[in-house]
Amino acid sequence: MTVQLRVYVPPHPLIKHWLAVARDAATPSVLFRSAITELGRWLTYEAAREWLPTIETTVQSPLESCPAIFINPEVPVAVVPILRAGLGLLEGAQTLLPLASIYHLGLVRDEETLEAKCYLNKLPETFDPQTRVLITDPMLATGGSIMRAMAELTQRGVDPALTRIVSVVAAPPALQKLSAAYPGLIIYTATIDETVNDRGFIVPGLGDAGDRIFGT
Repeated sequence: MTVQLRVYVPPHPLIKHWLAVARDAATPSVLFRSAITELGRWLTYEAAREWLPTIETTVQSPLESCPAIFINPEVPVAVVPILRAGLGLLEGAQTLLPLASIYHLGLVRDEETLEAKCYLNKLPETFDPQTRVLITDPMLATGGSIMRAMAELTQRGVDPALTRIVSVVAAPPALQKLSAAYPGLIIYTATIDETVNDRGFIVPGLGDAGDRIFGT
């Protein structure tokens, strides 16, 4: 059986709402930032389905004992925001994964070659092979940044099958590269747009997510 890349676009009305707010060029920076935070929250909620490890036990209710399921605290969870725009999604993700370790990875795209260059790498030398990793990156456009991030993670022992990517807008070039290199990887995005222009921006997309989040 061939394992294929899976991309989920959750049909949740709150995701659709906040995507519309983020798409609107008239949305001010402060509201755009709120929209990205909310998208990070709801997309992480969807990504956590059948991803977070659980344990079965018994608890004592005020009336009698009953079966219970908890998140397994012994399996490490990590969130890797791709700086700088990934920080916007991180805030929402952290509300659902408060005990996750946060490892920052700073990547900047060369505007001429569209290649990603690393300027900050706070990843550990190795990850526990059971670590659940959530990558936050609002825009999966040409695929340069996310492919660099995946290479850095897998070199340190991260299992792509235990990895989830949360993005706001994805485009075919990035999805095709990820599918070829990391079958079994799962992506949660608010939408998939059809085109990337010659500057490497998704169309219609969101514009420069980092600039809009931070008002610069």
